Amino acid sequence: MAGPGRALLRRLPLAGTVLGIGLALWLISTNDVAAIGAAFGRIGFLGLAAVVLVRVAVILLCGLAWARVLQGVVTVGSAPFVILRFVREGINVLLPVASVGGEFVGGRLLTFWGVTGTLAAASVLADMLIQVATEMTFVVMGVLLLQKLEGEQAASLAGWTLEVLAVAAVLLAAFFALQRSGAARRIERRVVSWGRQVSAAPASDGCAEPGVQAALDAVWARGRRLDLAKAFLLHLAAWCLGAAEIWIALACIGIEISVSDVIVLESLSQAIKSAAFPVPSGLGVQEGGFVLIGALFGIDAGTAIALSLVKRVPDVVLGLPSLIAWQVLEARRATVLPPTPIAGPR
Repeated sequence: MAGPGRALLRRLPLAGTVLGIGLALWLISTNDVAAIGAAFGRIGFLGLAAVVLVRVAVILLCGLAWARVLQGVVTVGSAPFVILRFVREGINVLLPVASVGGEFVGGRLLTFWGVTGTLAAASVLADMLIQVATEMTFVVMGVLLLQKLEGEQAASLAGWTLEVLAVAAVLLAAFFALQRSGAARRIERRVVSWGRQVSAAPASDGCAEPGVQAALDAVWARGRRLDLAKAFLLHLAAWCLGAAEIWIALACIGIEISVSDVIVLESLSQAIKSAAFPVPSGLGVQEGGFVLIGALFGIDAGTAIALSLVKRVPDVVLGLPSLIAWQVLEARRATVLPPTPIAGPR
């Protein structure tokens, strides 16, 4: 049964890519292509450059948040985490993998700085959990603002989103409880195996690498609440800053929109994209989300699709150099540092 299951997981991103491309082409073909091009063109080079700079700041905040997850646990500065966060994003948005493929590579590359495989894996798991928790917080902000809008469509969308958030909150709590309970030891063997596979560090002097449960205990230790709170706030700031991309694009197009409306657009579109995580980079799904949510604010479908395409410009501009950086790091595998022991709780 393991064989067919693994084969299905390998084919899932490819199937999602085909489905996403088909949906994107259908959305573009069923709308005014000239209107989409005109709206995109009005943004101009300076507008696109500003959007890219905002994305740089967003990824920088996310990298710093990841660094806070291991601050005091390992003697690694923030720079590697920021670099690897760009790599994670580049893989997730440009390669035909599900939206968690970059996390596996990021964990592997983190071992090049002497972090053990299991501790790197634990940091990625914790960082993903904090990122999802902050995204849900951001979406709640968007829903509260959406409820102030008049109309049945807005009320229906707000109600549906709250229901989905309730289910997601239960799953997130279960995921956290699994990390903190003894049940995690049951999956220890497989995670340790993965940690050894991603680790490129030379073998230590015979000392066994601590298990993933010990790594998770070190990450979630009570004495580290301040560092974890910083990681939470940095991720939340990144989600909020991402709304500036939409504001810049709409301002260039000539559409006036309030800050609260921009937050609704950004939060709900990100929620829709995240819900479709098997589709690489939310191809087609993101465009459909902008069309659906943009209609609430009187934004026509052509402009909404152009807005989604603008959001994809930083994916390419920053993603390609990130993929090159990934290959450069892989080429330097022989220069990696020996594993760093896990520091005790502070």
